Amino acid sequence: MAGWLGLMLVVAVAGRQATRELDVFQIMLMRSVMGLVLLLPLVRAAGGLSALRTRQLPRHVGRNIVHYGAQYAWFFALTLIPLGQVVAIEFTMPIWTVVLAALFLGEPLHRRKVAAVALGAIGVAMIVQPGGGSGMSAGQLIALGAALGFAVSIIAVKALARTEQAVTIMFWMLLVQTVLGLWPALAVWQWPSAAGWGWVTLVAVAGTYGHYCMASAMRHADATVVVPMDFLRVPLTALAGWLFYAERIDLLMALGTALILSGNLLNLWRAPAPAGTGRS
Repeated sequence: MAGWLGLMLVVAVAGRQATRELDVFQIMLMRSVMGLVLLLPLVRAAGGLSALRTRQLPRHVGRNIVHYGAQYAWFFALTLIPLGQVVAIEFTMPIWTVVLAALFLGEPLHRRKVAAVALGAIGVAMIVQPGGGSGMSAGQLIALGAALGFAVSIIAVKALARTEQAVTIMFWMLLVQTVLGLWPALAVWQWPSAAGWGWVTLVAVAGTYGHYCMASAMRHADATVVVPMDFLRVPLTALAGWLFYAERIDLLMALGTALILSGNLLNLWRAPAPAGTGRS
């Protein structure tokens, strides 16, 4: 999850820079094609082509149709509202994920998990600082739709991870999304500048290995444990805004970050095993 957090921060910054020059459909196609190449070392390490065989092809296709739509909405939202708002609104996703995991995967919903999500949600609200009563803008609504789509995708990944390797999930994600995005990308294609190539390459590298980290994390812990950790991306994005764009970090930002960190620590805490249980 630490790998996921750092790499998704790179995707956010590089993706916003890339959309200043290229259409979102083109960025997504280039990212998927590059990702397939970048995945080759992981495929070889996992045992070669045999690692890519699956009996869950319909689930892979369905999951990636939803993920493709959510990813497009996320990148498109970057062109409409500030980076910090996109990432903060995206963090309604863990709330949807915890509920969906409990309903469809049968994962236990302990008090600590509920408290972790609640603290994280309050922290995000403090960072976003909604107000004014003017309603949500189109960009904010699109970002919210992306968050819901990502939640459905996360639940699908967790279900697939019960029988599939992380590299298998990654391969089918990149292949299905390449097929989905080929025609719309070619319709708006323009040759990128050197800088455009650089930003898209960063998106591809960070996105490919970031999703591998997430899929791997899902094999080692419940979605209701893994996903709330993703709240840390909000303060990390705020820090990136401060470093690269001179964006101000105020008191509410600091307090919201503290709540997010507290929620994650609470969610990760495990009581020591009772003496004499024989557990090692």
